[in-house]
Amino acid sequence: MDKVSGGLTVCFEDPFWIGVFERISEGKLSVCKVTFGAEPKDYEIQEFILKHYYRLKYSPAVAAAVKEAGRNPKRMQREVRKQVHNTGIGTRSQLALKLQQEQLKSERKTVKREKREAEKERRFERKQQKRKEKHRGR
Repeated sequence: MDKVSGGLTVCFEDPFWIGVFERISEGKLSVCKVTFGAEPKDYEIQEFILKHYYRLKYSPAVAAAVKEAGRNPKRMQREVRKQVHNTGIGTRSQLALKLQQEQLKSERKTVKREKREAEKERRFERKQQKRKEKHRGR
């Protein structure tokens, strides 16, 4: 059975509050970035997770080291406190977000190119049709 772990980091990136969802599955890290706008309350974050978690689009998976942690509650509490006070986003997360951004950019490029080619073809066909109509004397 595969173990899947996840986390959410909420931080302020001027001028908005953002949330970074991290998911580690099969030793691979994938990330999703969500913009909240105003500072979200705990209940708003919980509501967002319940309503929108399955619609999140995660980045392509990046290799990540998975470590087994002991379940000492005091240690876990300390780690949570450190994560809350940590203002930055992990570099692996940034790498995964960058990969996702580049992937979406290339998809947009191909779609735009296809549209441009289709429009060019449509104009050419229209131009040929007009030529034929003029040649027929209409």
